[in-house]
Amino acid sequence: MTYVKSHLEDFIENLYTKIPITSPEQLDIELIARRLNIEVGYSHKKSKCAEVGGIMMILINENVSRAEQWQEFAHEVCHLLRHTGNQTELPFPFVQLQEWQAQAFAYHFCVPTFMLPDLNLPDTEYAAARVISEVFNVEYDFALERLRRWIIQKAVVQYS
Repeated sequence: MTYVKSHLEDFIENLYTKIPITSPEQLDIELIARRLNIEVGYSHKKSKCAEVGGIMMILINENVSRAEQWQEFAHEVCHLLRHTGNQTELPFPFVQLQEWQAQAFAYHFCVPTFMLPDLNLPDTEYAAARVISEVFNVEYDFALERLRRWIIQKAVVQYS
């Protein structure tokens, strides 16, 4: 059975292909920000993003690990590329939806599906998550959740 990528997986693969990012070693905040024309800064405050006068900006919390910074960067990239408006002016359920979408985006942006088949993953879920965590520079729990989502999606395709 052929694996069918979701719209989100296609969007991220196309985005990375356009800027050409093709391997985990290239998944770097500064490199990607430069290629996407996003200004990045660091602060002791919570990560956030804004677009002002056509300039996209992300401010990343400097007090968290590099892996968490990468995950937060991905979350904020989603807001910049896929959402519009100011969340402070939106109804709470819509804000919740955008946050859920940004988290789903972050899983795929940090650990792109098109890069996963190239890995030689161990048979056990926990060992495989450890490899994903190290290769893609994400936190272990993030890697485990991403792996589980990928396994579920492959199973759905296989049994549909």
